Amino acid sequence: MSPMKPILLVGVALIISGAAILGYGHYTYTTRETVLQVGPLKATAEREHTETIPPIIGWILVGGGICAIAFGALSKKN
Repeated sequence: MSPMKPILLVGVALIISGAAILGYGHYTYTTRETVLQVGPLKATAEREHTETIPPIIGWILVGGGICAIAFGALSKKN
């Protein structure tokens, strides 16, 4: 049994990442911002930000993964 071609591994990785984006669709991160500063005293607040990832990016990754797997499977065997 020969090892998998790198293009097939890339295709699988693209499909998995595209499916994750389609399934989850957003990510959240926290930033710390200064809300008040008087002399040496400083008040900060943590703010949570949520960013959405457009579903089209997930579909593009899945489609690219399918194309990579098809290309890897149909290419000449060495």
